[in-house]
Amino acid sequence: MKHNAHPELQSLRGQLRGIHIAMGDLGFAKLAAKPPILDSSIIGDGESSEESHSHQDAVRGLRALRDAVKRDLDVLEKFLDDPACVSMPALSTNAPYLISVWNEVLHAPPPIVTIWRSFYETSQPKCIANRGSRKPSGVKVDVVADGGKRWIRVNTTKNSRLQSEFRELDSYLTDSGDELSGDESRPSLASKEFDNSILRMGRSLLEAAQSNTLPGSSGTPSVTLRLTRLDPSPPSLKEYDPRIAHTIQRLSDMGLDVELGERDDTHVIPALPAPPRRLEPTIRINLDLSILIAFVSDITHSPLPQSPAEADTRYVPSLQCREWKHKRVEACKDRHEDTDERKPQDNGINEHSRALANQTLQEMTRGLLQELRDRLVALSSPTLEGVEFWTTQEARDRCLRIVLSKIGGPNEKRRVAGLFPAPGTPSSEAENAYWDNSRYPKAFLPLVPIRVFETSVPPPEIIPPKSANGRVLSQFFTLLSRTCRDILAQESLYSEGPRSTPVSSAEANQCRSGEDGDIERAAVTKANPRLTAHTVQSLLYGAAHGWTTLTANKSSVKAILRDIRAAEGGYGRYGADDRASAVAGEGEPVVMSETAAIWVVDPRSLAEGMRSDLRG
Repeated sequence: MKHNAHPELQSLRGQLRGIHIAMGDLGFAKLAAKPPILDSSIIGDGESSEESHSHQDAVRGLRALRDAVKRDLDVLEKFLDDPACVSMPALSTNAPYLISVWNEVLHAPPPIVTIWRSFYETSQPKCIANRGSRKPSGVKVDVVADGGKRWIRVNTTKNSRLQSEFRELDSYLTDSGDELSGDESRPSLASKEFDNSILRMGRSLLEAAQSNTLPGSSGTPSVTLRLTRLDPSPPSLKEYDPRIAHTIQRLSDMGLDVELGERDDTHVIPALPAPPRRLEPTIRINLDLSILIAFVSDITHSPLPQSPAEADTRYVPSLQCREWKHKRVEACKDRHEDTDERKPQDNGINEHSRALANQTLQEMTRGLLQELRDRLVALSSPTLEGVEFWTTQEARDRCLRIVLSKIGGPNEKRRVAGLFPAPGTPSSEAENAYWDNSRYPKAFLPLVPIRVFETSVPPPEIIPPKSANGRVLSQFFTLLSRTCRDILAQESLYSEGPRSTPVSSAEANQCRSGEDGDIERAAVTKANPRLTAHTVQSLLYGAAHGWTTLTANKSSVKAILRDIRAAEGGYGRYGADDRASAVAGEGEPVVMSETAAIWVVDPRSLAEGMRSDLRG
């Protein structure tokens, strides 16, 4: 049975219902820019999609806000649905605050980075390692917007609440006056300066903002304090106190942007959607280790199987391979390296065989070299004029060590020697070495030789350019470059300067560690154990030059995206001009062309040694 009791709560319930639904339908374009990542993997299906990497939530904290709205809504529903509530006092609810925070989300300048985040002074630890220790409270910010440049805090204190503080202060002042007449040496609770909880909140916000400068600059975030229920000129004389207006003025004098009252829902400007975009690579392509391996892989070059069944039977581990695997596991045990003793060794080899078969099926669906050529011809010319492929010294050297060890087959070893020829090798000889026995014609791509950067990391003066290929580069290039430099700054091996004498393909065979050809594991970074130093180095070179980095390492892409979002608060922002130009004519979307910072493809592993049809 419906009733009209508690009309204010009825109104709040209706608002929470609408907000909960709107949160599910909210277009995330206003909230967070997507990184310019071209995903050509079979799962990604060629779409530019952050969701295929790390986009579990549009904005950090959005899910927590929605959960809080749902909890308060459930409590209100239960209370108001009870017929007995007519004779009960009004329920205390956090709904006004939640509604106000949501209104700030709708009105805040995009992109919104975080909802409900606590900031700390630099002198205080952000977390306490010891279990049971009290975590510092920090300063709560309700909405971090404008790419981190704007902090918004909502305060729902009413006039009556602040007047209670004033009355308490007045009582201290009265008591203090009486005490002074008797004994001036006695301590007093009276404040020597005008102060209250609102002013203390404002000071805390400003101090936290000064301690948390914007990434890449010495600037500090601007702070907005939204006082939803504080009125310096209330209609009721009972709620009037001149000190309320004085408080608001003091906040403004501090440097806060003070806004009074609730947002007007009728004036919410609908967020324009992010413009549809077509991500394109640069004609200079930066290659990481995973792609160098793919370029020499038997899977990339051999004639394709005629059927999925043939692909499954092509890679069956030989007895020699099983023996090598067994020796390698035993060697790892001798060196006290981690091994999974619960998993039979044969299972690991069989899993590898299935992985190679899956990669072959992916190659049958979309050939790696063919896709590269198709995309680059569209950007360059049929002769691929101006197209270049680059890599780092570390990626090259690790590729040579991996392929020239027992892992690579005869054709794979010949190809890597062609990609990175020894000094003095004629270009025609290197070209033949790479393309011989390939299903692709000679010079299908201008891969030989792959150019190698001269230093371990780009010098500090090399920063992402403003534009490339006639297009303005996304801010993401700068964020990626800065994050990679910050990670590598903790690694002593990566200094800003030229490295020692390069390793040629003739010398690389002597660089393997161990008599049985085992390869040292790549060092993980101190900042993130999910990232290897050479991968971060490769990403840095691509970002610093404004070039697309081609990779088959999806897990590293996910890891670096998490680091960027943690360090920078997001992936950059869409410009207002881009959004405005996304609609043309009669509202039809215009596809915007954008340079891809990272291009993800499916991996191709070294596989020739596993070929069952090539054994004698």
